[in-house]
Amino acid sequence: MAMIARLYGITSERRLCEEVRFNLAYRWFCRLPLDAPVPHHSTFSKNRHGRFRDAGIFRILFEQTVRRCANAGLIAHKDAAIDASFVAADASWQRKMRDADMAAPRLPRPVCEWLADQANAPPQDYGVPRGKPAEVSRTDPASAWSARTARGRFGYAFNVLIDTPGGVAIDVEASPARFAAEVDAGRTMLARADDRFGYRPKRVAADTAYGSAAFLAFVTDRGTIPHIPVLERSEQTKGKFPREAFRYEREQDRYVCPAGKTLPFRGADRRAGFLRYSASPADCRACYLKLKCTAGSNRSVTHSEHEDVRELVRGEMQTPLFKRRCGCVGASSGCLPMPRVSGG
Repeated sequence: MAMIARLYGITSERRLCEEVRFNLAYRWFCRLPLDAPVPHHSTFSKNRHGRFRDAGIFRILFEQTVRRCANAGLIAHKDAAIDASFVAADASWQRKMRDADMAAPRLPRPVCEWLADQANAPPQDYGVPRGKPAEVSRTDPASAWSARTARGRFGYAFNVLIDTPGGVAIDVEASPARFAAEVDAGRTMLARADDRFGYRPKRVAADTAYGSAAFLAFVTDRGTIPHIPVLERSEQTKGKFPREAFRYEREQDRYVCPAGKTLPFRGADRRAGFLRYSASPADCRACYLKLKCTAGSNRSVTHSEHEDVRELVRGEMQTPLFKRRCGCVGASSGCLPMPRVSGG
């Protein structure tokens, strides 16, 4: 019955039960005799929130389908693409909470459950630590506020790993509609596809959102060539000197600012993959370029541990093959029609 609802766009479970009750073709497909009663509409939510919640039945069915495609020779193991489609949550864009509202003595039940899940979540293994979201939905707090629509909505990202020659979806992963969560989902899908099916493509294409140094290094470490544009944020300096204005001296492991002062190594965030270099406050205080360089007491520059991978991909970005593969990423999974995700 759930498959009928998806195939024919029946969004109401009450209406679905009525359709199955009077449609003989639906009864035949569901193996319901003419005199058999149709399940009550509450059966869906009880199973969804009860015995199917942690059973992973949908993952099992999906992976069985992928294995059948592999046995039929539909997976080429050569080229893959990663992309995400925005799926609007079944939550009002007006019903949202902010940090001040989270301290209220009585919170909605979905928000209480979401906060408990956040507290029991395992620590983040990689990437920049995620901060608290600015807006939280009262009815579907697991979704994320996104400005991808004209008005802005709460929603999810439907992430897909596709074997592009045959158009077979190798893995899928749902995440909040945040770019950082989508990149984490891409890492999860590549690792899981390798573990479950031995799928390790020769090349993988994605858009610029996946072009962080850490993700590019993750892809190359698996022996895959990334056809992913490098994510550049060095120009987002609010009118100050970009990082390109500072010269990096590899042998001394330091930066040199436009005024000739050195920025030695000050520390590293190994989980996020960043090295930090900063100048002395005394040097910046007397510098005639301070107004163009920083608004603080001294200037800092971050350097990725995987900068060599970024330079390698920058060189590959100029090849025609790179441009052609990256230009086709949006069409690989953005055209997949997906229903709205319910608040449950």
